Amino acid sequence: MKAMLPGSFDPPTLGHINLIKRASALFDELHVVVADNIAKKSLFTASERVELLRASLPETGNIIYSIHDGLTVDYARKNGIGVMVRGVRALGDFTYEFELAMTNKAIYPEIEVMFLPTDPRYFLIRSSQIKELAAFGADFSKMVTGPVLEAMRKKFPSMEG
Repeated sequence: MKAMLPGSFDPPTLGHINLIKRASALFDELHVVVADNIAKKSLFTASERVELLRASLPETGNIIYSIHDGLTVDYARKNGIGVMVRGVRALGDFTYEFELAMTNKAIYPEIEVMFLPTDPRYFLIRSSQIKELAAFGADFSKMVTGPVLEAMRKKFPSMEG
């Protein structure tokens, strides 16, 4: 069965990596779909985010990385994907994700949405938090992979280390 895990991944965190690993173990084929939203200001380009994900994950053979600039359900329909995996950290995430899932079901009734709870080790990690920590020169090295840390150092030269 094919599934997709869409997101902005700006930057990819250990929480993202954990979700991708867990989801890829559940499905024959997992499409990790990086959103390329030109209306959203991203730290990394969509291509850079794909490369950071590739560099951060061991090759599993069943993960396909894609960049998409439209509705995720359009990507699912075009690629014959029946399941969308969404990570949830807390009740606020679930509320937002549930409403989004219902909207996606209205647009593409064939899609099923699977909510995958965040591993407790990564519960507090958010990409926005990492960018803020980097801007202030704080240590966030335990929240990202080595390739992401190096890429962040290039974006924030004032980071220590």
